[in-house]
Amino acid sequence: MGLYQQVRNIWKKPKVNMPELWRERLIEWRKEPSTIRILRPTRIDRARSLGYKAKQGYTVIRQRVLRGGHTRPMIKKGRRSRNYGTKLNLRKSYQVIAEERAAKKFTNMSVLNSYWVCQDGKYYWYEIIFVDPAHPVIKSDDKINWICDKKHLSRVSKGKTSAGKKSRGMRSKGKGSEKARPGRRANLRRH
Repeated sequence: MGLYQQVRNIWKKPKVNMPELWRERLIEWRKEPSTIRILRPTRIDRARSLGYKAKQGYTVIRQRVLRGGHTRPMIKKGRRSRNYGTKLNLRKSYQVIAEERAAKKFTNMSVLNSYWVCQDGKYYWYEIIFVDPAHPVIKSDDKINWICDKKHLSRVSKGKTSAGKKSRGMRSKGKGSEKARPGRRANLRRH
């Protein structure tokens, strides 16, 4: 069994496999700001499988997102139905929200992918892999230089990352997903 496979097996049940480390990390990460740049990924196996490389032009950001239900904007005037509640079920996942918030802070870079790192009763933590499209090392690398194209500048806001595609319903094709393409709103407008 290789090193990355062993790391992957440990991360399947992190609370059981590394309880002291898990607790220490939670205590430390709660004190940190919600968006923080880190030197190396916490889950090296997951980061590598999602395209991370330890070279210039790649950056990893840890993003904290508040858990719990999302609320509708409050209506100040006018009548509303008796059943009107303040709860709102977003179609976005917490992972997509984390990617969007991190992308707002680091505007000169493009989001490549992201993965779950930790959670407690109040927060989720995700690590987001960023790539700098203006960096000469990235431009000269044939495997990643597709991200230098202008259409990939705001991948997160268009829902083109893996988590974004999942929340848009792009993981399935054919029967049962007829209304997903080109998008739910586009399909509504068409009919």
